[in-house]
Amino acid sequence: MPMLIGIDIGGTNLRLGVVDDAVSIESPKPRLIEEMRFQADFSSLCKQHQCEPTFAWQKILSTIANAINEVRKQYPEISAIGIGFPGFIDPHTQVISQSPNLPGLQDVDLSKDLTALIGLPVITENDALAAAYGEYVMHPSRLNNLIYIGLGTGVGGGLILNGLPFQGAHGVAMEVGHIVVKDGGRLCGCGNFGCMEQYASASGVAISYFELAQQHCTAAEIARRAEQGDTSATSAYALAGKSLAQALAHILKVIDVTDIVLGGGMSAAWPLIAPSFQQQLVQDLIPALRGKLNLRISNMGDQAGIVGAAMLASHSND
Repeated sequence: MPMLIGIDIGGTNLRLGVVDDAVSIESPKPRLIEEMRFQADFSSLCKQHQCEPTFAWQKILSTIANAINEVRKQYPEISAIGIGFPGFIDPHTQVISQSPNLPGLQDVDLSKDLTALIGLPVITENDALAAAYGEYVMHPSRLNNLIYIGLGTGVGGGLILNGLPFQGAHGVAMEVGHIVVKDGGRLCGCGNFGCMEQYASASGVAISYFELAQQHCTAAEIARRAEQGDTSATSAYALAGKSLAQALAHILKVIDVTDIVLGGGMSAAWPLIAPSFQQQLVQDLIPALRGKLNLRISNMGDQAGIVGAAMLASHSND
């Protein structure tokens, strides 16, 4: 039975799944056999070692390789690895040119370096694009065109166009988190100011809350406080919703897609985000698009990125 490993790498997490890609008429979708989590705070690691990025990169490689090798003990029939990685990835060489939420990493080749360690083919794709592809392959009707936006430590985006993941000429297509929504706003890891992910991500919500309440809290704790009536917490999530809507309205003016999927850990706080999001989206959308969008919150949780990465690895051998 053909098996693959799909890996979803975030700034603060490492999720891995074993995927059976033996798709048939009886079983038209790939099957996630088992999902595992490994401790890996790569964001903090990279921040602590910005002056010695080679050390951080070797630590990242060894952590991923060790996790894969542990899984292969149980599933020796694994044939390839697909990885969703947060960064700008050249679609021709697979070199990661930059990862704004993993500072210091520049022009690294995860596919090549990891293959040398584990002896299996590795395909690396942007994490949000891998999640978009996962949403596509697992949807009952295989939506040929969809936009995926992942709200996590940062904000990523992926586009499925005519049933295929769209990478762009340089691997930076759909980097929606870096659409500027506030002129002269917060400094972003990409080097610009006022990017949407500085307001609509988990880290952005934490910054907003600190500015309002002078307290350091996680996005999850801020959500709990908002539900208890904390006005600063409510305002932090309202700003997230407004910023997300501003960016999405601009995206839809360029890419006329009906189906939008929101995922990532922050999507669990959608009831706190939705009011300001919906108000701003109606205001910013061109009239021709109002009332014509199908927006849903992903019900796949962590699995979209895992399955999508695995299936991209499978198709790379077609």
